[in-house]
Amino acid sequence: MATDTSAALAAQLAEDAAERFVRYVQIDTQSDEDSEAYPSTEKQLDLLRLLVDELKEAGLADAAIDEHGYVTATLPSTVDHDVPAIAFFAHVDTAREASGAGVNPQRIRYDGGEITLGDSGQVIRPSESPQLEQHAGHELITTDGTTLLGADDKSGVAEIVAAVAYLQAHAEIPHGPVKVAFNPDEEVGRGVIHFPVDSFGVVAAYTVDGPGAGEVQSETFSGAQVRMYIRGRSIHPGLAKGELVNAIKLAAAIVEKLPKDSRSPETTDEREGYVHPVVISGDSSEVELRFIVRDFENDLLDEHIEFLRGIAAEVAATDERCSIEVESRIQYRNMRDTLEQHPEIVANLEEAVRRIGLEPKRTAIRGGTDGSALTEMGLPTPNIFTGGHDAHSEREWICVEDMGLAAATIIELAKLWAEQP
Repeated sequence: MATDTSAALAAQLAEDAAERFVRYVQIDTQSDEDSEAYPSTEKQLDLLRLLVDELKEAGLADAAIDEHGYVTATLPSTVDHDVPAIAFFAHVDTAREASGAGVNPQRIRYDGGEITLGDSGQVIRPSESPQLEQHAGHELITTDGTTLLGADDKSGVAEIVAAVAYLQAHAEIPHGPVKVAFNPDEEVGRGVIHFPVDSFGVVAAYTVDGPGAGEVQSETFSGAQVRMYIRGRSIHPGLAKGELVNAIKLAAAIVEKLPKDSRSPETTDEREGYVHPVVISGDSSEVELRFIVRDFENDLLDEHIEFLRGIAAEVAATDERCSIEVESRIQYRNMRDTLEQHPEIVANLEEAVRRIGLEPKRTAIRGGTDGSALTEMGLPTPNIFTGGHDAHSEREWICVEDMGLAAATIIELAKLWAEQP
């Protein structure tokens, strides 16, 4: 049950987090899956370097950025007994599905109904965003309808900075060592591939990268990427009869063979997996077709990949003059099995949520987080809510009050770990 004191703290943290968030989202940090650099885009470093300065200004003297763009800092313990160190992670990059340049955040009081986003033609509707109705009377931050907002995951960044700045300014609050880490390239599946887990020195971590207030996430999809390289047979179209094999039409045939009522994001929910075409590029002679593949169970993930390979083989067999090469790679694994071996990590998170006055809601993520990869690398990492909704779209929005609750959850977690016997 939240006390008047904790409610006041959450309100204070909300304003700090919201102010930081509005500044952060105006920095374009979109990542690029096709880049071979790390970070995949230089512009992500604009925000990462700013975060080093802000952490130092908050009193975290060891804040630094390494050659991979990872920003880390440490909040020293305020107790005289040994406490295991924990960490909080968030990523700075935004997704490709909508522009991340020129973000114009709008802070509004929501009184119910639809939210029209300027003259963009975009509308946030309760029928399409059911969480919206629960936030009547709250302050929201939206886009102007022309870009995404970036709550995924600059809200998590802002909430972490607000929480550790508060802890640094209030040394009377008992907590053990708390570390923070901000990274690039989560949206392209490479967020922590270079992160020094072995030398970071923490026993548990938490990504702050979830949706609605009170949600606790200890399970994600396992994810894979499939790329098909489709090669046709080119010739001048005026001489094409009996000669041309059009790679674009081969790609269209592959997409057409996908099920219309299953195995897709638009037809599945809860624990159902899917295959999802996300990028097509090329010309009539050569086309690259990319899919993301998702499922909670690894054997089902493998089945989805083989399903795509089967479709590719069927289409390739229609003409001996074409070829279709299929490549697949695992992007991340479900964190569930590892976290079940460390129940105290999630139990502490659930208790922290109770202490801010919410009932924790255990949910499974129909997606992945850096925590998926970190857990597989040996650092158990469940996920904390941010208050953001409708990510990767121009209709993205976040509740300011929920941002304060997320930051307060971080503070309660730090206190809880110091209370362990």
